[in-house]
Amino acid sequence: MNAPIIDPLQGDFPEVIEEYLEHGIMKCISFNRRGTLLAAGCSDGSCVIWDFETRGIAKELRDKDCVAAITSVCWSRSGHNILISAADKSLTLWDVVKGTKIHRITLQQTPLQARLHPLESTLCLVCPFSSAPIIVDLRTETTTTLPISLSEKPAPAPTSKNKFSDGSAHYTPTAACFDKHGDLVYVGNSVGEILIIDHKLNRVHGIVAVSGGAVIKNIVFSRDGQFLLTNSSDRTIRIYENRFKSQDLHKLVDEDSKDDVETLKAVGTNCLSLFREFQDSITKVHWKAPCFSGDGEWVVGGYASKGEHKIYIWDRRAGNLVKILEGPKEALMDLVWHPVHPIVVSVSLTGLVYIWAKDYTENWSAFAPDFKELEENEEYVEREDEFDLMPETEKVKESETNEEDEVDITTVEKDSAFSDSEEELCFLPADPCPDVDVSGDNKHTGRPDNSSPLSEDNNGYSIQIEGLDNSGGEDAGGVTHLKRRRKPSEKVLEQQSHKVQKTKASTGKSMKAKSKEEENDMNHFGDENGIDD
Repeated sequence: MNAPIIDPLQGDFPEVIEEYLEHGIMKCISFNRRGTLLAAGCSDGSCVIWDFETRGIAKELRDKDCVAAITSVCWSRSGHNILISAADKSLTLWDVVKGTKIHRITLQQTPLQARLHPLESTLCLVCPFSSAPIIVDLRTETTTTLPISLSEKPAPAPTSKNKFSDGSAHYTPTAACFDKHGDLVYVGNSVGEILIIDHKLNRVHGIVAVSGGAVIKNIVFSRDGQFLLTNSSDRTIRIYENRFKSQDLHKLVDEDSKDDVETLKAVGTNCLSLFREFQDSITKVHWKAPCFSGDGEWVVGGYASKGEHKIYIWDRRAGNLVKILEGPKEALMDLVWHPVHPIVVSVSLTGLVYIWAKDYTENWSAFAPDFKELEENEEYVEREDEFDLMPETEKVKESETNEEDEVDITTVEKDSAFSDSEEELCFLPADPCPDVDVSGDNKHTGRPDNSSPLSEDNNGYSIQIEGLDNSGGEDAGGVTHLKRRRKPSEKVLEQQSHKVQKTKASTGKSMKAKSKEEENDMNHFGDENGIDD
């Protein structure tokens, strides 16, 4: 789409489903820093990396030691590494280009979410299912448990369902994330508090009490680090403005009062101030996978309800709801916003990935100030000198361009959306899938009747490949899902039907002619040998 002809008043948020991706049963997704690659964790333990420009599979990372579902995927800052957590309690750091494992560690609890340090690719923050968040050093395989509460407010009493076999109560799953530079960790606990922790010293520097005291399920920073988003069990998404940087926070905490709860709350109040609250006052629904847009101007949240695939988009500045995206009747599992473009990618319960994009309306008047758009045709009256070689009304201006100047076609301009020029992995060489051989023996096709993979019962546009299912296991014979094919239009189907009928008619005529010719041959043979009818 040509940017100059786009109306800037339409709003930079998605509106319709542009396309969907299909490969097994995908559970979670994540963009790299530039938004050129999309990683998706599947239920069979593999991770598929899509080239988002071509919408094709660029790489598939498959660990033979892992057959459990992937719970989270996270890219490193440079894009050369990717961290994958699985339901079998494993953490694996991969080299994306080589497709090899760098580090692999098994935890004591199932990691629900794992995030790499913004600057160190071997340090990560893990939020387990039933314990406090931990800092994991993949190189040394050491773990550090972070504090989750210093308040005198008691945690909710656990029920009989929230206990281990030995009768001890476990923690409520806790949300946590790094700040922009990775110096601090922001932890949201089950009593409605945000703890600001220095993970190197394992010390709490501030406490922010969230109104309502509900369990904090998600906590996310905007890309520029200026705003913090929290999603609580009271069905409210809150936006906090980050006032202080990490290096300034150390100056606010006195060494003698580092364990004083009231002092830490005062410091936390100075660090984070409530900016906006979002909720659906009518339906009172819970939210799933909320996040910011790439520029931080929009806030998006998924509709956490069975059989509903809805995405709400709010204006962060004005605080109003601007769009509700309604998808198919499938529950929403995960969603992310593209780092640069107004595109949202969501994952459904069935394992499909939907790409939501903007439905642009072209504004051709942007080409020239005197361009006028007409609602209907009008009769045009030409000027008398309009087609003269040298019109009097318009003098031909000489070009001021110096033709001897060299034009630089090798220098790539820096993207204004990113501040640094670090060498990043933006694209991967495509790994083409071999064509299915239908002309050889049965052992090449994998079909007993050596038939074509295209189904003739569905007018030739649906693909049936043996060994492919959505059970989450490994594909038989190493065959991967092919990209979807678009359904032909009614006109194309009518032409195909007419062509089939014409072919059958011509075949019938040829068969009749052949039968007549054989009959004549038999009569001629009988006459020559004196055989009566």
